[in-house]
Amino acid sequence: MTSVSIPVIVILTLLVGLAGFIDSIAGGGGLVSLTSLYAVGLPPVNAVSTNKFSMTFGTLFAAINYGKRKKIIWRLALSSVLFALVGSSLGAQLALRFASTVLRYMLLFVLPVLTFLTLKKKEGERKDGMIVLRENPLSLSITPLAYVVSAIASFLIGVYDGFFGPGTGTFYTILFSFMGLPLIYSAGTTKILNLTSNIAAFTTFVVNGTIIYSVGIPCAISSIIGNLIGSSYALKREGKAIKKVLVVVIALLYIKILAEFFL
Repeated sequence: MTSVSIPVIVILTLLVGLAGFIDSIAGGGGLVSLTSLYAVGLPPVNAVSTNKFSMTFGTLFAAINYGKRKKIIWRLALSSVLFALVGSSLGAQLALRFASTVLRYMLLFVLPVLTFLTLKKKEGERKDGMIVLRENPLSLSITPLAYVVSAIASFLIGVYDGFFGPGTGTFYTILFSFMGLPLIYSAGTTKILNLTSNIAAFTTFVVNGTIIYSVGIPCAISSIIGNLIGSSYALKREGKAIKKVLVVVIALLYIKILAEFFL
């Protein structure tokens, strides 16, 4: 079993707490937490499983926080959960058979487009479309087309999650936003899909015994704290905070992909 010193664990908890803060607002926290676990020398399978262990608990508490404030559109999230799970399972199988080079090339072109669309869209816009907003977003009207698009997109994002992974929550948040939800409801609804896929992977790692609990437990605690602080901050600032963090996460993902090409 890999041994990690106490000073290193302390540093990891701080970084995972930061990752939880980012993840609770706009997704993409794994870019920080998983990279940190790799950096201290954990074998890939242990790093991935320990990261999933700690981030699952953080996502759970963020979801509870958003749910208590009624910022989750449950019918939209639950209608897409199964498709996300099937897509994630397929993506994991594809990852075992194919290199992710092609996907990285695609993301080099997709990410700048996502950044442009995120910056262009004005928070608070109300347009007739797949999701028609009324005075209260909880009483919104969701068209049949919205459910179809959400299901298909969740399947594709699920494939991405299983095949590559980083930034999955970010893609869900952008998806729901452009379907017509305000960013705060997009972020809250995203947490349910994230939590579902996290629990599925979490269970697999527990059964296979690849989690390093001496690292995972303190990181789980810091992830919970980071997620609670981040989700509370997002709920207070709403769209303004989420849009800024979305752009930062997309930039980090772009840098990660470029670094993997050249290093």
